[in-house]
Amino acid sequence: MSVSAFISYLRLEKNYSEHTVKAYEKDIKAFVGFCQEYHGEDDIVDISYPLIRNWIVALSDVGLSNRTINRKISSLQAYYRFLLKVGDITISPLVKHRALKTQKKVEVPFSEMEMDAILSEIPFDDDFEGERDKLIIELLYTTGMRRTELVNLKVSDIDLSGQVLKVLGKRNKERILPLLSTTVEQIKGYLKRRSQLDNQVDSSYLLLTKEGLKIYETLVYRTINKYFSLVSPKVKKSPHILRHTFATHLLNRGADLNSVKELLGHSSLASTQVYTHNSIAELKKVHQKAHPRNKK
Repeated sequence: MSVSAFISYLRLEKNYSEHTVKAYEKDIKAFVGFCQEYHGEDDIVDISYPLIRNWIVALSDVGLSNRTINRKISSLQAYYRFLLKVGDITISPLVKHRALKTQKKVEVPFSEMEMDAILSEIPFDDDFEGERDKLIIELLYTTGMRRTELVNLKVSDIDLSGQVLKVLGKRNKERILPLLSTTVEQIKGYLKRRSQLDNQVDSSYLLLTKEGLKIYETLVYRTINKYFSLVSPKVKKSPHILRHTFATHLLNRGADLNSVKELLGHSSLASTQVYTHNSIAELKKVHQKAHPRNKK
């Protein structure tokens, strides 16, 4: 079974996003190229694990992290699971593979003070781009949506009177997110500014460039870096950290894990639990301060 059949399966049957599909395709084609160049193998259907292990060593030798290597091997594992499913193989060459050890990734969320500084104290430019940039930060922080979901948000996805919006998440799963009244007012203000643009090429999308085109992911990343560099000494400033901040602040203020899971669009609680370490820290403070058995 060709790699192209697997890619079609991911795209058509699994409904993976185009970004995810391309990542799988890139990883698998890289392995195919390695097999052809170093071992003269044209077909990776019936290869053995030692060949994969050689690839792992080669990837490590060029300086790739264990985390990156694990992701590439995960793509291969998905490919061989597909071959098992369609009956092209009876056992995966990765059946006994164990992922490489990685250091736990620590992502420090922005504090409530930093968020308040951004949304209440930073003077955004009094023009279309300033209004848009503030709305980008407001939406990411108050809804917890992903960067891709924000970029693809359409005007028709927003119900201002009902104070909700609809996003299309991973694997084309829709979810409804509530909007704060402050966010609704910001959207209204932004739309008023937007209506004054000379040209709106991609008018169906909510967030546009000043040229009237749909915004792109790099623009969102640059926006977060630009403004948070003014208030935060943290090294990592990204849209994902804002998503992390959203979840952490909700949990710190008593939201239950299941509710946060639904808001984030996670398929399992395991994905959401990575955000709880900060909440545990807050609970410890409360516990130490309030419990009568704690010696003052």
